[in-house]
Amino acid sequence: MATIAVFNQKGGVGKTTTALNLAAALALLERNPLAIDLDPQGHLTHALGVDEESVRGIGAFFRNESTLKELVQNRRHGLRVIAANQDLSKVDALFGKNGKAASWLREGLAESFPEENKTVIIDCCPMLGVLSLNAIMSAEKVLIPVSADFLSMQGVQRVVSLLSVLEARFGRKYDYRIVMTRFDNRRKLAYKTLESIEERFEGKVCKTRIMENVNLAESPAYGRDIFSHAPGSQGAKDYYLLTHELMEQGFL
Repeated sequence: MATIAVFNQKGGVGKTTTALNLAAALALLERNPLAIDLDPQGHLTHALGVDEESVRGIGAFFRNESTLKELVQNRRHGLRVIAANQDLSKVDALFGKNGKAASWLREGLAESFPEENKTVIIDCCPMLGVLSLNAIMSAEKVLIPVSADFLSMQGVQRVVSLLSVLEARFGRKYDYRIVMTRFDNRRKLAYKTLESIEERFEGKVCKTRIMENVNLAESPAYGRDIFSHAPGSQGAKDYYLLTHELMEQGFL
């Protein structure tokens, strides 16, 4: 089982869009993906057309009321999701002082899916706390979506620094990739940002760029991934290429 956390503390970088469409692409490729929404805002849950009021969310797992397997919802093309709802926002307040809480998700995945050959994609909470640490501690790999603006370098550096701290403290070893999102090839700043990040994080930046695309912004409102909403769009092409690039590198 491979687990990938999609994480950036900076907002507006296409974190949920990336988690959603990577999981959807893997489902179309019959890779048996499981998407986990660990963001209390529940954007991934909504984007997959799940009514948060009618299902039990992952908050029930953290309260020890349910196993992860019992929370799985089946979506189109074999994609499965564990939803988030409002009660997830209480997790940090309830368990923030529990030193063992950061490993609960990793233990829960091993318990619920011990033999399954699956890829788990986690849409992380942008705030650093119990939820985001659970995601990163359960993952072997971290995908960092970055928008092409002047603050992006700071966001990437924060994530990479966090991974270094966790590696030193827990003896973990993380692989990570950076993917440029909302890329506008008409803007010089986009290319300057890309050049700076490629220079600073050599070998870690995906060749595929996710171009600014209206269909990517619209699809979550319809409860669809980009491949269901606009399969012929630039957004669908970009996420298809990104998925294959990461698969070829052994990252997915």
